[in-house]
Amino acid sequence: MKVITRTVFILSMISLLADIASEMLYPVIPVYLKDIGFSVLAIGILEGVVNFTAGISKGYFGKMSDDKGLRLPFVKLGYLLSAISKPLIVTFSNIAWVFFVRTADRLGKGIRTAARDALLSQEATRETKARVFGFHRSMDTVGAAIGPVLALIYLYYYPGGYTILFYLAFIPGLLAVLLIFLLKEKKQPVSTLRDGHFFSFFRYWNIASPDFRKIVPALLLFALFNSSDVFLLLITRQTIGDQTISVAGATFNADTITIAAYIFYNLVYAAASYPLGVLADRLGFRNVIVGGFLLFAVVYGGFAFNPGIPAIFILFSVYGLYAAATEGVIKAWVTNLAHKENTATAIGFYTSCESISTLMASIIAGALWTSFGSSSTFLVTAGVALLVSLYFLLRVNRKQA
Repeated sequence: MKVITRTVFILSMISLLADIASEMLYPVIPVYLKDIGFSVLAIGILEGVVNFTAGISKGYFGKMSDDKGLRLPFVKLGYLLSAISKPLIVTFSNIAWVFFVRTADRLGKGIRTAARDALLSQEATRETKARVFGFHRSMDTVGAAIGPVLALIYLYYYPGGYTILFYLAFIPGLLAVLLIFLLKEKKQPVSTLRDGHFFSFFRYWNIASPDFRKIVPALLLFALFNSSDVFLLLITRQTIGDQTISVAGATFNADTITIAAYIFYNLVYAAASYPLGVLADRLGFRNVIVGGFLLFAVVYGGFAFNPGIPAIFILFSVYGLYAAATEGVIKAWVTNLAHKENTATAIGFYTSCESISTLMASIIAGALWTSFGSSSTFLVTAGVALLVSLYFLLRVNRKQA
């Protein structure tokens, strides 16, 4: 059986282009926000709120996708909304406007994610699911690496020219939307949860399998302390300070070094996602995810002690391995534990709960940073990752994984 089908490949290319658009901006957004008056705590609240919006809507739109037996309308609308929000964010520098546009951007993610992941799931078997999601994450992350490279090149020649960069990000976002029209809708089984109010997807817990109920709470505890990557970018920028490095006669400051480190992370993430997906299909999801959480603890523990520039690049490469070992593999695990007729609802349930946790995580991280210093944020997070790893090793056996 062909593992990477036409649908999987096109969906992966769509994600690649959409991530080029998003990641052209992601490394500069915290800097831009600080320039227009956001504090570190306000950035934490903003990132938490927008991710919460994306997550809570994933559940609703995932269930709606199952109720209607349709995927592509949600995929199209979601990617379109995210694309048009890119240039809008710099239309006004008003803080309320930035909150509104960033929320709209993430709402697009919420509309499309569960339906898209359900499409990926139906293209795979239980034995190939981790590698299908791994391939998708790999292509997605290639886009996430290309985006910052384009931003780095642009900012090298036009330092501080953020406004034009936001407009340029609209181009790959629009191309992603156009690619969706190459896909064809397939008939889906009808959902067994036929209740249409906004939070009805939470009822999935009532019919979820025992393994789903055992695994998801532990994943959510980890999410409760896994704050936005913005904090990694901020600590990197803070640690580097006024240091510069010279490469081939060119001098790079803290901003460009931070973006370069983030690019390096994405390159490792992209290269490792598919191989670790294959490994998860063979060794079990639990084993690979636990390994990823342990790597995560190493990264966050390392950033707590003001690493030098070479160590920063090493930590970002390890962070790439963590992401490759967890992001796609967790989705594969969740869909394998879901009922076929409620796949999008199960994904939406998990990601909605995850985003509630992420909202709290970003607020907690910002509050810890402001009250006790940056090291406290990273040490606490590393400790929780170790606890969750121990839970999976002691409470989840190989068969459940």
